[in-house]
Amino acid sequence: MGKISYYTEEGLNRLKAELNDLKTKGRADIARQIAEARDKGDLSENAEYDAAKDAQGLLELKISKLEDIVANARLLDESTIDTSQVSVLSKVRIKNKKTGAEMTYTLVSEEEADLKQGKISVGSPIGKGLLGKKVGDSAEITVPAGKLEFEVIEIDR
Repeated sequence: MGKISYYTEEGLNRLKAELNDLKTKGRADIARQIAEARDKGDLSENAEYDAAKDAQGLLELKISKLEDIVANARLLDESTIDTSQVSVLSKVRIKNKKTGAEMTYTLVSEEEADLKQGKISVGSPIGKGLLGKKVGDSAEITVPAGKLEFEVIEIDR
């Protein structure tokens, strides 16, 4: 059994769509490539055939991993999120105590993380450091660049 992960409805739907796409279009493309390579003759010295079979193996591995993720996915109800402390799907505004810079992040699962959209993983150093904190709490977080100290300014959903 895989690791249980929590997703927003949007994130889970995106995973299911990707899985469906790989199972339909992805498998059809690979089957076509294998058929074309097979038509070119001797399979013992056919690099195209070998490459297509390797691609098929990688595709099936990716499909298997996605099926496991989807099977162990749990949908989070955003309306039940406790905003008194930082948790999954919390939108948290933090202030770097050293520089005074403010940032707003939404804590999401690993697969939904996208820094450009302000979504960080609960498994990241900052995500782990913020979990369970309340407004006004300080969090000293060790990141690759060293130690950073943040103050939680606001928690929302």
